[in-house]
Amino acid sequence: MSDTSLFRGFATRAIHHGYDPFEHQGALNPPVFLTSTYAFDSVATGAARFAGTAEGYIYSRVGNPTVTVLEKRLADLEEGEAGLATSSGMGALTAVLWTLLSAGDEVVADRTLYGCTFGLLEHHMPKFGVTTRFVDLTDVAALDAAIGPKTRVVITETPSNPNMRVIDIAAVAAVCRAAGVTFVVDNTYCTPYLQRPLTLGADVVVHSATKYLGGHGDLLAGAVVASKELVDRFRFVGIKELNGACISALDAFLVLRGLKTLTLRMDRHSDTAGRLARELEAHPAVARVYYPGLDSHPQKALAARQMRAMGGMIALELKGGLEAGRRFMDAVALATRAVSLGDAETLVQHPASMTHSTYAPEERAKHGFTDGLVRLSVGLEDHADIRDDLVRALDRAGR
Repeated sequence: MSDTSLFRGFATRAIHHGYDPFEHQGALNPPVFLTSTYAFDSVATGAARFAGTAEGYIYSRVGNPTVTVLEKRLADLEEGEAGLATSSGMGALTAVLWTLLSAGDEVVADRTLYGCTFGLLEHHMPKFGVTTRFVDLTDVAALDAAIGPKTRVVITETPSNPNMRVIDIAAVAAVCRAAGVTFVVDNTYCTPYLQRPLTLGADVVVHSATKYLGGHGDLLAGAVVASKELVDRFRFVGIKELNGACISALDAFLVLRGLKTLTLRMDRHSDTAGRLARELEAHPAVARVYYPGLDSHPQKALAARQMRAMGGMIALELKGGLEAGRRFMDAVALATRAVSLGDAETLVQHPASMTHSTYAPEERAKHGFTDGLVRLSVGLEDHADIRDDLVRALDRAGR
């Protein structure tokens, strides 16, 4: 299928972009190139590839034909120039940050981040002379005040993990652009189907492709999309020379498989989560539901402007606090007690003791979520079955 003018719609591009079966013996799916290294037909060819003056592969830490298909496809879906696939979301993030930052530099980060991202910025980057200012990025004036002469990177998630705050990407991007600062957005919760930060002005998008992009809970992967100039730096410095977080060809193949059903899955996740959020908000055991599609969400209008749909993630505060949350989680039967998100199965977890345990108790309070918060990743099961399971568990938690 070589006529790329046919590749207009998102779902079509998610299935076809960057691969022509007739260039690979007619194989419908991209071959999995299980090789660590590549042969050169001459010393001159090898030297030219290492120098970057000739196209071709040299070593699978830097590039692999299966991985290349994935990178081209993700870049197209995110409306960016180039993509880089990595072994995990944290591999993607560290490739970006370690490439862009040096000792003495500063990062401005949103007040609420995935636990390992927070741990990296708050507890580990200072060892290398990099400091982070945590700011409420829903307040653009606060961001403007926080950026100083040493600021090199601004980073956020939107919606945020775990409490579903929504950041105005275009507004933050304008501040970063005026200050000459690189703006990085973690788009894991939304995927490019629901939100495209680069189109809204961000410089770099990162993903944990383990989650919705893969979609089946059977792989670890990450991704970066940005300008070709930046991606080349992340590849040849961040991956090749610094963290070595290269993705395997087989995992790249599995992410490509996941992309084929991305639109169907994200529509289903979003539809079911929206219905559940409204139902859970009415339950007497629930103090608050955090979901961008609810009228009670303070940034509902912003989310509607920059997101196609509201996604499959919900956070709950129960009236009984931490103990009620524990009773609720122990009472679910269909939902699975597990970290991660974006799988076909509905997953429930307790951020304070699990994914965000890198935050000390006082840090959790400072950064905007409580010990009683419960996070749901709504799966692809039938809505009524998920609802009944959650309601039964909430009834028990309320008692």
